[in-house]
Amino acid sequence: MNSISSYLSSSIGRKWIVALTGLGLFGFVVGHLIGNLQVFLGPEPLNRYALFLQSLGELLWVIRLGLLAMVVAHIVFTIKLRMENRAARPVGYAVTNRRAATFPARMMTLSGLMVLCFIIFHLLHFTAHKIDPSFAHMTDAMGRHDVYRMLILGFQSKAASTFYIVAVGLLAMHLNHGIGSLFQTLGLNSAKLRPLWEKGGVALSWLIFLGYASIPVAVLTGVLKL
Repeated sequence: MNSISSYLSSSIGRKWIVALTGLGLFGFVVGHLIGNLQVFLGPEPLNRYALFLQSLGELLWVIRLGLLAMVVAHIVFTIKLRMENRAARPVGYAVTNRRAATFPARMMTLSGLMVLCFIIFHLLHFTAHKIDPSFAHMTDAMGRHDVYRMLILGFQSKAASTFYIVAVGLLAMHLNHGIGSLFQTLGLNSAKLRPLWEKGGVALSWLIFLGYASIPVAVLTGVLKL
């Protein structure tokens, strides 16, 4: 226990926790996107996918709690690392050198917290049905929860769609820097590999943005409709 506590209190241990939880959450973001994009296939595939998730029963709650634990750990240890870095930084300079750090890097903590706020809203909107309680009672012809109808009606709200698009943009910016930090923490930052994950990280993060943003945009433009 003492060795584990010592490791968690070390800078290296905290960086590894941030990296591994980030990797797990990244996997969820990609998997969730693949599931959501089934909305373009129509109501049947999306509602069947939603029914499959609901059929997992208690396992689904285990997955949700695991994801929640990863989110909390990722945020807590990221903030701890940021506070340690600030405490160790020399003070008294009239000019600070901010050119070395990119804008996404400087915004990591803020973008992460804003994405967390979006996750809470998103869960209240489409999972807990607290924003619009009528979503909980929508069923299709086969008696399944009509997730397709719920998404269409939910994103017909310009305010909700705008908030969603801005949030996934912040998520992409967070991933933009986070993917690079992940490979650096894992020691995969050699001269040959660095250009690969730098360019690949940027491309992948914005592909994720386009994928998520395409759904509310398609609803607002009438491409997706009831």
